Amino acid sequence: MRNLIKPLDGLRAWATAVQQRTYHNKAACALANKLARICYAVLRDHAAYGNPQPRPDKKLQRTAFAIAA
Repeated sequence: MRNLIKPLDGLRAWATAVQQRTYHNKAACALANKLARICYAVLRDHAAYGNPQPRPDKKLQRTAFAIAA
């Protein structure tokens, strides 16, 4: 009963919307992709994960990593 009252957070709401639009396996892959991108951004920026907020100034200061050939 408690789960019915609790509002969905952003990521869970997005995942449920994707699952309603497409097949279960495709939605699971989309969620895994999104979580991997979030994990990468957290590790890259050395920041704690919270509610994602757009930070255009930080994106402009970011430099690309050199890839060895």
